[in-house]
Amino acid sequence: MDRVELLAPAGDLERLKISLLYGADAVYIGGQDYSLRANANNFSIDEIREACTFAHRLGKKVYLTLNIVFHNEDLKDVNIFIKDVVKAGIDAFIVSDPFIIKYIKDNYDVEVHLSTQGSTTNKEAVSYWKNEGVDRVVLAREVSIKEIKEIYDETGLDLEVFIHGAMCTFYSGRCCLSNYFTNRDSNRGGCAQICRFAFDIDNNEVSFTMATKDLNMASLLDKLISTGVKSLKIEGRMRSPYYLATVISSYRRLIDAYYDGTLNDDIILKEEKILSRVANRETSTHFYLKEADYTDQYYTGRQELSNQDFLAQVLDYDPKTNLATITQRNYFKVGDSVEIFTPSGEIISFVVEKLYDEQGNPIDVARHPEEILKLYVPESVEKDSMMRVKIL
Repeated sequence: MDRVELLAPAGDLERLKISLLYGADAVYIGGQDYSLRANANNFSIDEIREACTFAHRLGKKVYLTLNIVFHNEDLKDVNIFIKDVVKAGIDAFIVSDPFIIKYIKDNYDVEVHLSTQGSTTNKEAVSYWKNEGVDRVVLAREVSIKEIKEIYDETGLDLEVFIHGAMCTFYSGRCCLSNYFTNRDSNRGGCAQICRFAFDIDNNEVSFTMATKDLNMASLLDKLISTGVKSLKIEGRMRSPYYLATVISSYRRLIDAYYDGTLNDDIILKEEKILSRVANRETSTHFYLKEADYTDQYYTGRQELSNQDFLAQVLDYDPKTNLATITQRNYFKVGDSVEIFTPSGEIISFVVEKLYDEQGNPIDVARHPEEILKLYVPESVEKDSMMRVKIL
């Protein structure tokens, strides 16, 4: 049985490597042009080449987003860009424009995935794109589990769906508010996230917002996989390495448990607890079980509190001294209960006993973000492991 793909975002090379090391089967990235996340660092051609080399060495894949809504001026030199990216080793393009789809399929032996920006919600549309040579359709976020199964059973085409992260307020991301309010075209990479603004209406004391809650499909993962979908996609090219490591590792464990026959309510509750601590918005399952309604959005009184769980990232570990070299991210001190989770999936819980500055002097408190410290860890830990407040 082919296992479902876990697809993760990467806004730069650091995030790409973290995503793949923590269990993603593939990543999607943006080049410095033609991507819907223009504010991400994104990848130069040389970085795309390095990304593909790194991923392929692990037996994993890299997809490139080419999914802006193209205007005439955007087509200038896009053929050169596509040629360079194919040569760099990309495994697939994520595209929304019919001309770009045809151009790639006519000239290159590389997969093309129809972006969610295509707003594909029915089996006839999927059949159409299949006949046009599209290798995979990223379904609109407004389809239900029942509809996904019907589409797959009817077409047999590879389908990709979102399972976690921010949800656009507007239909599959087709928003123009950013254009009108800030003159930044959300469909050409300039989204200003107007839907998350707080608006004063008629001098009302309570501001109005139309923001959606985040998506979280941990509790319905088994039902999604059973529809026949090929790929489960995490949103978040602008998210931190810690966020990616946490979310990807949780879904990796859930997917593996599904295929191992060990998935149960206890495992799901455990992972949901972890996932609930990594972001500052409430979550829902949105359209997957019903038509999304007011319970899936914020309207008034929304608060987003900064999360302080992420304490440090491991840079190195000396098994002779049991000292990990770390870069500190949030305040912690001797006596705190913490846990380290590793790229291989291990979670190590312990109480901070010994802490040293970079020169080896004993200290009691880590209070300077990005400071390099030495920490006594009773068990061996891998490079790029993450330390957080004890959750489990």
